[in-house]
Amino acid sequence: MESLFVLIPLSLHLIGLLVWILRWAIQSGQFDDLVGPGQSILMDEDAPTSQKDDKAA
Repeated sequence: MESLFVLIPLSLHLIGLLVWILRWAIQSGQFDDLVGPGQSILMDEDAPTSQKDDKAA
């Protein structure tokens, strides 16, 4: 029973810390663009040139 006097305040502090971290992440823009970085990997603009273009030049 005495352990509840330690565990309940400890868990409340932990929940408060997690809420603060979530709020900081939302305000700093971590969740603004969830799709863009995933698509930017697929649309790489540094495609290698073909060998035909290299021989013609």
